[in-house]
Amino acid sequence: MQATTTEMFEAMNAVMPITSRPALAFVRGRGSWLWDHEDRVYLDFVQGWAVNALGHCPALIARALNDQANTLINCSPAYHNLQAVLYARELAKASGMDHVFLANSGAEANEGAIKLARRWGARHRDGAYEIITFEDAFHGRTLATMSASGKREFAALFEPKVPGFRKARLNDLASVEALINSRTAAVMLEPIQGEAGVVAASDAFLRDLRALTTRHGVLLMVDEIQTGMGRTGRLFACEHAGVRPDVMTLGKGLGGGVPLAALLATREASCFEPGDQGGTFNGNPLMAAVGLAVLEHINDAAFLANVRAQSVYLRARLERLSAQHGLGPVRGRGLLLALELNRDCGAELVTAAREHGLLINAPRPHLLRFMPSLTVSRAEIDDAMTRLEAALGEVTGSI
Repeated sequence: MQATTTEMFEAMNAVMPITSRPALAFVRGRGSWLWDHEDRVYLDFVQGWAVNALGHCPALIARALNDQANTLINCSPAYHNLQAVLYARELAKASGMDHVFLANSGAEANEGAIKLARRWGARHRDGAYEIITFEDAFHGRTLATMSASGKREFAALFEPKVPGFRKARLNDLASVEALINSRTAAVMLEPIQGEAGVVAASDAFLRDLRALTTRHGVLLMVDEIQTGMGRTGRLFACEHAGVRPDVMTLGKGLGGGVPLAALLATREASCFEPGDQGGTFNGNPLMAAVGLAVLEHINDAAFLANVRAQSVYLRARLERLSAQHGLGPVRGRGLLLALELNRDCGAELVTAAREHGLLINAPRPHLLRFMPSLTVSRAEIDDAMTRLEAALGEVTGSI
C-alpha cells in the first residue's frame, strides 16, 4: 500500500504510543541500509536490536520464505511438521542440547525457561521455585520476564511483580552463592547484558558459575537472545568460556529478521509434560524454514571468522574515535560493542547521527551501542565512523 506523507503521519495516530519514535517510516532495506518514506538512506548499526544478523532482506531468507509459503505455511502444533523437526535437530546438534521448543520471541522463550525451571524444581528439588537473576539484567517484557530482569526502570511498573526472583551481582560469585537455598531451582543470566550497556560476564565467572550450580544441584540457564547466533564471533557466547548450560534461550538473530525464538534444554533439565507448554504459532513451518537457512549460513567457520575480524576492525575504529574526542573505553565482544561517552549525551548523539544517516542506539545516557549486521563490510564501518564523527562534532563541539 502506498501513502502520501500526510497520510502516513495521520496513520501514525493509530499506533499505540509505547515508545518515542522519530517522525519517519522505513519502507525498504538491503544489507546494512534502510530507506525511509522520503527515500532518504540510512546506514543501520542497530539492525532491529541485533535481529537482522544477515542484514536487511537477505536473498536466502526471501528464498526460504517464498519456497515454504508455496509449500506449507502453518498447521496445528498438535502435529509435527517437517521443517520444525529438522530445525530442532540441527539446533540441538549445534548447541549440544537435547530438546528444543520453538517460540515466537525471546521473551516467550525466557518465559518458557522460567516455567521449565519451576517444573524441574517441583520434580527434583522438593518444590524449589526461586531463580537467581542479576542486577541490570534484561530478559523480556512479559510479567515474569520483567520480574526476572534487574532493569531499574521496571521496578515500579505493573506491580505486583511475579515473586520468586532474587538478584545477584554480575561477576560476583559470592553474591550468587549467598542467595542459594533450598528454594533455589536455577540461576539465569545473559553472557553480555546488552540493555545494561554491553556489560559482559567474564569467562572465569561463567566457568565458576557452572561449577557452583553443579555443586549445589541447581540449573544454569543462559539467555543468549542477543548474544547467540554468531553475534560475539562464536555461534553462542557461552562457547568463549567453554561452558555448557542446562538451559539456553535464543531469539533475535535466530530468525534473521522474522519472529523466531527457541528454548533449548539438556535431557536432564527437560521435564515438561504434555500440556505444560505450547503456543498456536510455535514451530510453524514458515519460520522454521527461515531458521534452518539462517543457521546453516551462520554456523560456518569462515563466516564466524569474518565476524571476529570485522569486530577487531570496528573496535579499533571506535577506539581511535574515542582517543580523538576524549571519550571512554570500548567494550563488548564480536559485533556487540559499546562506546563510553564520559557524559550523558547518548540521546542527542542518536538524533544527530540519524540526521547524518546513521542509526545507532544509546541504552544508557552515557554510552552508545553498536549492533551492525554480521555481514557488515569494512567500507561500511568506515562510513559509519565518518558519520558518527560528524555527529560528535555537533553534539560535543570536539572537532
